[in-house]
Amino acid sequence: MGDAVAAAERLSPRAILDRLVGFPTVSRDSNLPLIDWVEGYLGRHGIACHRQWNATGDKAGLFAHVGPAVAGGVVLSGHTDVVPVEGQPWSTDPFVVTERDGRLYGRGTSDMKGFDALAIWAMVEARHRGVRRPLQIALSYDEEIGCTGAPPLIEAMAVLPKAADVIVGEPTWLKVVCGHKGSLNYDVHVHGFEVHSAILHRGVSAIMWGAKLIEWANEVNAAQAVAEPQGMGALFDPPYSNVHVGQISGGTAHNITAKACRFGLGFRVVPGETLDHWRDRAETEAARLTTAMRAIRPEAWIELREAFSLPPLAPTPDNRAEALARQITGDNSDNHVSYGTEASHFQSAGYDVVVCGPGSIEVAHQPDEYITVAQFEAGRGFMEDLLARLAA
Repeated sequence: MGDAVAAAERLSPRAILDRLVGFPTVSRDSNLPLIDWVEGYLGRHGIACHRQWNATGDKAGLFAHVGPAVAGGVVLSGHTDVVPVEGQPWSTDPFVVTERDGRLYGRGTSDMKGFDALAIWAMVEARHRGVRRPLQIALSYDEEIGCTGAPPLIEAMAVLPKAADVIVGEPTWLKVVCGHKGSLNYDVHVHGFEVHSAILHRGVSAIMWGAKLIEWANEVNAAQAVAEPQGMGALFDPPYSNVHVGQISGGTAHNITAKACRFGLGFRVVPGETLDHWRDRAETEAARLTTAMRAIRPEAWIELREAFSLPPLAPTPDNRAEALARQITGDNSDNHVSYGTEASHFQSAGYDVVVCGPGSIEVAHQPDEYITVAQFEAGRGFMEDLLARLAA
């Protein structure tokens, strides 16, 4: 280890967290200032970083390797983007970590810059202390808008010796999570035909026909809710796949049949069910409604554009990452969550994966998001234990 590397300042996890939260990496904006800082900081400690750029070059994922150049290491995976703060009644500056009453407030403190800070700290400690089993870090972009940055990042990591186990540090109160639902999301554009509302029967209201597809979603949810839970579905809350519409827009005026209506149609899919099953159901219903619309006006139709998809994370036997996390935390509880993470993308790429990180998902995306000081310190204890195991 060179003199400059040995003399480089080693920041505490809290100091790193302060830096990370200070970068307002909302998904709609660039994360490059944060990536620049992380790459520079790791580089000063002799850790070579690699970037994976998005298509437009305004965002990048980052990955790095510490330890011997052999396969079988552990990956610490987190995302760098956060959700917006506009319209939320924050009592503190969301992009400055504020400590109060045993809590660290700030956007991303829980989801998930708290874990990212601990992972960066662990990489530097692994470099200085030495490890016999490698440690890697993977920081992605656009997780909050569909985990779309994770697959190209995982593919780019092929230049490194392939690790065996991945710990995705989403906030779980450091409980071990080995299964989560998948996601399938469509941008729906209903194409109608405008006429005066007095002759409604000669036009096609995109809003009213879009409402038929939304009502289909309601009917699906109602049927799912009363059906007997099947297979791994019973492990989740709710114990079934469901459909959701969160935003809708359209129309020109009250007295004109709407020419256009747009909304998002999203599925949360339990392990054991395929995304293709729900693709087929959604596209079949859209085609059925389109046929009825075109019987009135041939210009009318429902367009489905797939925005993103995320496979479910299925529990697996002999999961080494799960065993490692249980050994470190002492947690033997059985936990499955309905939100999604990049863990399933790593699983699809052949890694053993577990979701385990400090903080609570209950405060993620909320105003005055926080991580407790106790949880953050417990996260540091997790990393200390991991480093000891990698050095043994």
